[in-house]
Amino acid sequence: MVSIRVIVIDDSAFMRKVISNILESSPTIEVIATARNGEDGLKKIQKYEPDVVTLDVEMPIMGGMETLEKIMKYYSLPVVMLSSVSDKDKEKVVQAMSKGAVDFIEKPSGAISLNITDIKDEIVKKVLIAAEAKVSHIHHDEKPLREITNISKIDKTNISFVKHQSIVAIGTSTGGPKALLTVLKEIPKDFQAPIVIVQHMPPGFTKSLAERLDHNCHLQVKEAEDGDVLQDGTVYITPGDYHMVVIATQQDLKIKLTKAPKRNGHRPSVDVLFESVAAIPHVNKLAVVLTGMGNDGAQGVQQLKKLDRYTIIIAENKESSVVYGMPKAAKLTNCVDYIVHLQEVCSTIIKIVNKTRGK
Repeated sequence: MVSIRVIVIDDSAFMRKVISNILESSPTIEVIATARNGEDGLKKIQKYEPDVVTLDVEMPIMGGMETLEKIMKYYSLPVVMLSSVSDKDKEKVVQAMSKGAVDFIEKPSGAISLNITDIKDEIVKKVLIAAEAKVSHIHHDEKPLREITNISKIDKTNISFVKHQSIVAIGTSTGGPKALLTVLKEIPKDFQAPIVIVQHMPPGFTKSLAERLDHNCHLQVKEAEDGDVLQDGTVYITPGDYHMVVIATQQDLKIKLTKAPKRNGHRPSVDVLFESVAAIPHVNKLAVVLTGMGNDGAQGVQQLKKLDRYTIIIAENKESSVVYGMPKAAKLTNCVDYIVHLQEVCSTIIKIVNKTRGK
């Protein structure tokens, strides 16, 4: 059986020991080294060449953020961040994921979690997923958007967006924060549609994600609130542990947040969002499925096409997906219109929506 070779970096000797024991409880994981800080960790990475690194956020000498940047720059390894529950650490985790970390694990009771074994299955699962992830050394702002070829085929004779109002819905999971930044950062502030997003994240982290995206994008980005009226040029991130649905009133489109049961283990769920958008009449619909584990969004994609055959569906391609689960599931529905590289998703969205405005 092939072993996944892991290095655990944490300033707590207790945490290094417990995390190592948890990981090695899996027959496919081998902890080949541990390190007490980022400086020590980088030396171990160079020496042992691991498949995955677990990385604590707060450490002396060289902290998690600086260490992550060096790992991404020199080694392009899958990194799973470990954080405490503080707001400061949540902000750093979102920043880390925007810079290329594959996923994160929230310590249940602070920096030294005596009860971390309570999330043993989650730790093992996320490291196993990370081992399959593709991590590029190219940062989101180092590679210019390429002109997509197939989108140029869209013209007035085949464009399916014919209504006055449009809405863009995006679903993503593992690798999503970095992907979302890549997609949203070049959309202009006068974009003529609202954008609603489900990113699988627990409570607290989605607010930090919205704030980080808002700081780095032309568009206004906010964590959605119940009753929000959708506005063009505004991005709404679903809060962790809530489903978000879009409902149509006589005057406008509004957001409703619910605590309905999880769908396929998820709340928020991409399927729930997509299905609500599918039910909206007299609106152009564009749905996008980005990187993520599992198949959330696939049922929603089918419902979108079933209720409105003019809906346009975009899926990220295998080449650029950190985890090619959700986009693949969407593709297998045979409902996807465009399969594009992450670097081309932004230009594709803009061109499709602009066609409705005669641009």
